[in-house]
Amino acid sequence: MTGRDTHEAAFGTLGWFGRLVRTTAFKLALVNLVSYSALTLFLIAYISNNTATLLDRQLEATIGSEINSLAEQYRRGGLRQLVSSVELRSRRPSASLYLVADYSGNTIVGNVADLPLAVLNLPDGQPTQVTYQRLDGDVSREFRAVVRVFAMPGGFRLLVGRDIAERQEFEAVVAEAFQVALVVMVVLAFLTWFLIGRTVLKRVESVAETARRIMSGDLGQRLDVTGSGDEFDNLAVSLNRMLERIEALMNGLKEVSDNIAHDLKTPLTRLRNRMETTLREARDDADWRDAVASSIGEADELIHTFDALLRIARVEAGSSGDSFDDLDVREVLADVGELYEPVVEDAGGRLVQAGDGPLPIRGNRALIAQALTNLLDNAIKYGLPEEPGEGSPPVRLEGRVADGEVRVTVADAGPGIPEADRERVLQRFVRLEASRTRPGSGLGLSLVAAVARIHGGRIELGDAAPGLAVTLVLPRRPEAERTGGDGDHGGRDD
Repeated sequence: MTGRDTHEAAFGTLGWFGRLVRTTAFKLALVNLVSYSALTLFLIAYISNNTATLLDRQLEATIGSEINSLAEQYRRGGLRQLVSSVELRSRRPSASLYLVADYSGNTIVGNVADLPLAVLNLPDGQPTQVTYQRLDGDVSREFRAVVRVFAMPGGFRLLVGRDIAERQEFEAVVAEAFQVALVVMVVLAFLTWFLIGRTVLKRVESVAETARRIMSGDLGQRLDVTGSGDEFDNLAVSLNRMLERIEALMNGLKEVSDNIAHDLKTPLTRLRNRMETTLREARDDADWRDAVASSIGEADELIHTFDALLRIARVEAGSSGDSFDDLDVREVLADVGELYEPVVEDAGGRLVQAGDGPLPIRGNRALIAQALTNLLDNAIKYGLPEEPGEGSPPVRLEGRVADGEVRVTVADAGPGIPEADRERVLQRFVRLEASRTRPGSGLGLSLVAAVARIHGGRIELGDAAPGLAVTLVLPRRPEAERTGGDGDHGGRDD
C-alpha cells in the first residue's frame, strides 16, 4: 500500500469516526456517562460517609467499654490492679491500645511506645486521633489511632485507644472501588456508544442510500426491515407503505401515458384525416356541419376515454379521494336496477333481479355503483341482439353472500367470452370485437377490476350458459360476520 493509499484510508477512518461522534447516539452515551458517573459518585460517597459514621460509633463504643472495664479494675484493686489488668490486655493481639505512664510521661505498662507529653496532657476523656508506634512490631512504622487519656491520682495517666487501620483500609477500598467503577463506566459507555452509534449510523446510511436510489428513478427500492421490531423497523415499514403507494400512483400514471400514446393515436389520426378531407372536399354548409358534428362526437369519445383512464389510474393508486363506509350492497343493487330496468327494456331485453338479505361490506358506494353500471352497459351492448325480435333475453342482476364473501353477478344471454380470453379482456383497451363497429374503448372491465382490487376483492368471469356471467367478489364486513345477523341468503329468479 502506498503512502497516498494509507493517507486516504486514515482520512476515511477519521471521517467515519467524525460522523460517529456527531451522531445522537454519541451525545446520548455522553449524557448517560455523566449521569451515571454522578449517580455512582453520590452513592459511593453516601455509603462511605454512613459506613465511616458507623465505624466511628463502633470505635467509640469499644473504647468506652474498655474504659469502663479498666475503671472497674481500678475500683477493685487500685493502681496495682489496674496495671496488672493493662499488662495482661497488652499481651493479647488486638487493635486496642493501652498505656499507663507516670507524671513524667514514662511508660509503666502498655503496648504503645513512648508518647509525647502533649498527648498525655490532652483534656481528660476527649477522643483524639494520634500517631503512634507499636512496641510489638516495627518501631519505625507509624500507625494512627483514636485515644482517650484520663488523669489518675499521683500524676499517673491512663491511655485507652483503638487502631483505625481498619477504617483506613475501608476508605482505601472505597476509593479504589470508585476508580474501578469509573473506569468500567467509561469503557461501557464507549462500547455502548460505539455499538449503538455504529448500528444507528448503519441504518441511517441505509435509509439515505435507498433514498438516493429512489431519487435516481428506481421506485422499486424499499428500506431494509430487519425484523427486530424496533423504531427503525416501524419507520421502515411505514415508509415502505408510502413508497408502495407512490410507486402505484406513478405506475398508474405511466400506464395511462403509455396507453394514450399507443391506443389513442389511431382515433386522433382518424379525426385529423376527417377534418383534412372535409377541408379539401366540402362543397356546402351541410358537409361542414356533418364533419363538425362527427368530429365533436369523436372528441367526446376521446374525452370519455381520457376520463376513464384517469379514473382507473386514481382508483388503482388509491388516490381517488373516495371514502370507505359501512354499506349494504343490496341498496346499491336496488338503485342501479331501478335505473337500468327501463334501459334494458328499451334495448329489447328484461332485467331480472335476484337475491335477498343484507350484503354488508366496507367500501365506497359510488365506486360500486360505477362498476355495476359498467357491467350492465356491457351486458346491454353485447348480450342483447342489435335488432329486437321475439322474446326478451334476460339480463340478470344478482347479489348473495357465499363463503364469507359478497358476490354480485351480472349475467347476460349473449355469445359470452371464450375462456382463453377472459383474463385478457380485463386489460385496458382490449376489445374482442374485431370490427370495432360498436362504441366503446375497452376500459369498462378494467375499471371494474380496479374497483374490485381497491376493495380487496376480485372479478370473476364465467359461463352463464348461454352468455357471460361477470361476478364482483367483495370481502364481507367483519362486524357482520361476528354478529351473525346477516345470513347467507340466496334468491331465485322472479
